[in-house]
Amino acid sequence: MASGWKRRAYQCLAYLSLGVALLGVILPGLPATEFVLLSAWAASRSSPRLQRWLYQHRLFGPMLYNWHQGGIVTRRTKWMMTLSMSAGAIILWLHQPPLWLLACALVGMALGAIWVWRRPETSN
Repeated sequence: MASGWKRRAYQCLAYLSLGVALLGVILPGLPATEFVLLSAWAASRSSPRLQRWLYQHRLFGPMLYNWHQGGIVTRRTKWMMTLSMSAGAIILWLHQPPLWLLACALVGMALGAIWVWRRPETSN
């Protein structure tokens, strides 16, 4: 575990990324999985209590366990991510943002989807 200001910085990162992950659970287009993983990583360096809470959480715990068993992302999670990003893309498109913003968002979502869909679904 880090000490001093590093520990506080990791702890701040852990709580901020957890907050973004919680928003990602309810807001389409905002990923939750990546921010839960980041939060668990930062908590492992700063807050055993938060890390324990994440691993025992009914929603986040299984996701973290699967990730540590070989980077596994379940098919259900992949589909939920795809549906959420699709809804976010549609909402963004309906609001007619500048073309560059729409393109950046769609490229980012596509790259994230490709990465997640390439992850294993079961341990070998």
